[in-house]
Amino acid sequence: MKNPDFDSLLPRTVTNRREFLAAAGAAGFALAVQPVSAQTMITTDAAGLTAGSATIEVDGGALPVYHAAPEGKSDLPVVLVVQEIFGVHEHIRDVCRRLARLGYLAVAPELYFRYGDPQKIDNVGAILSDIVAKVPDAQVMSDLDACVAWAGKHGGDATRLAITGFCWGGRVTWLYAAHNPALKAGVAWYGRIDGAPSPLNPKQPIDVVADIKAPVLGLYGAKDQGIPVSDVEMLREALKKDGKTAEFVIYPEAGHAFHADYRPSYRKAEAEDGWKRLVAWFGKYV
Repeated sequence: MKNPDFDSLLPRTVTNRREFLAAAGAAGFALAVQPVSAQTMITTDAAGLTAGSATIEVDGGALPVYHAAPEGKSDLPVVLVVQEIFGVHEHIRDVCRRLARLGYLAVAPELYFRYGDPQKIDNVGAILSDIVAKVPDAQVMSDLDACVAWAGKHGGDATRLAITGFCWGGRVTWLYAAHNPALKAGVAWYGRIDGAPSPLNPKQPIDVVADIKAPVLGLYGAKDQGIPVSDVEMLREALKKDGKTAEFVIYPEAGHAFHADYRPSYRKAEAEDGWKRLVAWFGKYV
């Protein structure tokens, strides 16, 4: 049986490898979208934390953010948490609270706020075409910089800065590691590596290897239908050749979104192992 979302995301003609990967990546997002499974939902309460919403003035309006930090603490290392294509939903907010319990000020910005709310759209193809496709990388980098500045004024130490992102946010993690020289570490969860350039997304992670300034840990699934293992190995080799500090873990039985504990794509063992590696990575470099 055909998946209508999958078919609608594939272009009628694919002329080169990058176009093929872009189409496959978009289709991979669609295939990773499964019904919410409440049984696997992890909940981290906010007791002992300062957690909630705020807005940051940026070009184009007020950027909504969710933030969490240990209550009464200051000069905290800062972690930017970058959303999946589905926005800053409860899973992303929970990740912020998990990081806060580790002693970080975690900030998750609503990077699609100018274009719409993906949580109000139940079709992944529409999310990709109506919202995600309209978001310029340069704007994302600027919004993240604004979050760093905000964090520095609200209990964070912006000189100890990290970033982690999932899916769409995994790609952003790689790009931000090339954008901000102040970044100390990044952890990219199944972020796209290659694809066709466009005016709003002119470069992919494989294109910015020479500019990456911080150690990055990449966490990927061998069965990800949108990100081939060959791409992961290509990025690994390019980073190694350029003398960059990076590590990759490819989980043999995991697909896309294996950390998304609110969907059946979640794989407990791989998610927990990845989280332990994130904690160690940030502990080493931030």
